[in-house]
Amino acid sequence: MNHFLDLIDQLFSRLVHILEQILFFDLGGLPLIILWLLIGGVFCTLRMGFINIRGFKHAVDIALGRYDRLQGDSKGELTSFQALATALSASVGLGNIAGVAIAIQLGGSGAVFWMTMAAILGMSTKFVECTLGLKYRIISPDGTVVGGPMYYLRDGLDKLGQAQLGQVLAIIYGIAGIGSAMGAGNMFQANQSFAVLATIIPGLQPYDWAYGLGLALLVGLVIIGGISRISIVTSKLVPVMVGIYVLGCLWVLGVNFAAIPGAFITMVQEAFSPHAIEGGLVGVLVQGVRRSAFSNGAGLGSAAIAHSVAKTQEPIQEGIVSILEPFIDTVIICNLTALVIITTGMYGDAVEATLSGSALAALAFGQVINWFPFVLAGVMGLFAFSTMITWCYYGERCWAYVFGEPSRRVFKILFLIFIFLGSIINLGAVVDFSDMMLLTLAIANILGCILLSGQVADDLQQYWQQLESNTDHSMI
Repeated sequence: MNHFLDLIDQLFSRLVHILEQILFFDLGGLPLIILWLLIGGVFCTLRMGFINIRGFKHAVDIALGRYDRLQGDSKGELTSFQALATALSASVGLGNIAGVAIAIQLGGSGAVFWMTMAAILGMSTKFVECTLGLKYRIISPDGTVVGGPMYYLRDGLDKLGQAQLGQVLAIIYGIAGIGSAMGAGNMFQANQSFAVLATIIPGLQPYDWAYGLGLALLVGLVIIGGISRISIVTSKLVPVMVGIYVLGCLWVLGVNFAAIPGAFITMVQEAFSPHAIEGGLVGVLVQGVRRSAFSNGAGLGSAAIAHSVAKTQEPIQEGIVSILEPFIDTVIICNLTALVIITTGMYGDAVEATLSGSALAALAFGQVINWFPFVLAGVMGLFAFSTMITWCYYGERCWAYVFGEPSRRVFKILFLIFIFLGSIINLGAVVDFSDMMLLTLAIANILGCILLSGQVADDLQQYWQQLESNTDHSMI
């Protein structure tokens, strides 16, 4: 049995290495895909008039339901809050805990600074892609609603006279979306949620395969219900999970309050003057942007799949509420994780060398709250679970677009198999595969967002005018 599992691990690792060499090309140590993500964030921020700042308060109002009463007869399956919670469940997960620890391991504490900067820019990218997701969604005669980058790439670019380009980009996105669901939304979650559990209870280490089977069974029970059941589960789980985790972070930081200013100084200093980090400044920047994309999904377009089924007639409104995701996910939660790791002293080569990301995070919490690693294991398990069920929906929609609606059940079966594989394959291969698939999404999505940005900018200007004049409530 062990020999068979080791063989699977080796074959998968070799395949990932080959694909990585093909898909990613370095320009002076800076992968072009990382540069592309930054270009997308800067472009959308400038083109949308700093919507990440201007629209923040309005986004909070929408998420709190202050505009839901105006959307009573709108087409869709989810409220704005449910769409936000569903999208957050795919992004708020182990990337915020294990992913931050991995960023610090590979890029030093300065990587967290660049994670934050990328997330702030990503708020604007998220706005554009989620607006487009709702603008070009498809409503079938039976009321079922689907949308996402596949549809706005195809139909949006067709409207610009670039039908062939749109069709090619939509297929590329759909294939990468399937891979992302299997990797970042599946294998990474299974791998790291088991890693923290095995760190706390070492005797479980030989039973990673059993954990994978059990987790696959639980996920299977939810995903058979489709997006409606997924949204019900995530809208309940996400606030509770985030609340427990944030309270744990605040407890640790309260005990180590005096060390917080020094931790912030360290993050900023090492962002520009990294020590002993491969690639120097470029290396730490790359790790920060990679982990930011993994954490909040800005620029990847995946959240647009969830937001496209929201009960609203106004795409701009749904785009604005989506800017909260990178802020909650990365600016708040990831920075709390980083501060916990740094202020507890779990930062340094001697400590990091032998630990996985989730194990390092658990050890950091254990320095202050000796029983919290057990709670953290439960929270991380729930994070992994909620991320998986949402990413299964994302991947299912991509699969249906590429291979047709009748074959969706095939994808669900493969998704459950990959949960098992993720629990037994080594972390390095899983992280590389997940990053590779996620960042590939950005190739097609950001190009589409840039080409379609004029439509979004025009709609946004009209929306602000109507909001300020308060003369047409049907639009706000």
